[in-house]
Amino acid sequence: MRYQVPQFIEVEDKIFGPLTLKQFIYLGGSIGIIVVIFSFTPRILAFILSTPVVALGLALAFYKVNNKPFLEMIEAFFHYNTNGKLYIWHKTARKIKKGSEQTDRRTLEVPKLANSKLKDLTWTLDVKEQNNPITKETNPPV
Repeated sequence: MRYQVPQFIEVEDKIFGPLTLKQFIYLGGSIGIIVVIFSFTPRILAFILSTPVVALGLALAFYKVNNKPFLEMIEAFFHYNTNGKLYIWHKTARKIKKGSEQTDRRTLEVPKLANSKLKDLTWTLDVKEQNNPITKETNPPV
């Protein structure tokens, strides 16, 4: 038996005319909030209060940032502001006195091994692999 494989599974179905269910809920919710605002506040104050509600409803329904819904940007904003921040410490170069001259510990003099750039490249890759603690843990010696 042959089965039909669904195509375009990332595209949401249009349920209410040109709107998807999520877009319809965002727009319907913002219209409902605007109706409540206009029924309980004076007209001028209602226009002022309803402007951000309309903007948020339209942004949630139609605006995309880097092909992601605006709701994901709002979630990321709240997640960033409520959770702790990760601060990464960067080691600074220390000067060590050897005799009378100072040397920088972070600079590594790479000697020229050969005229071939391929040999130089393999040598630098081997040195970086030996000095990298991550590759030592993931790749045990054979």
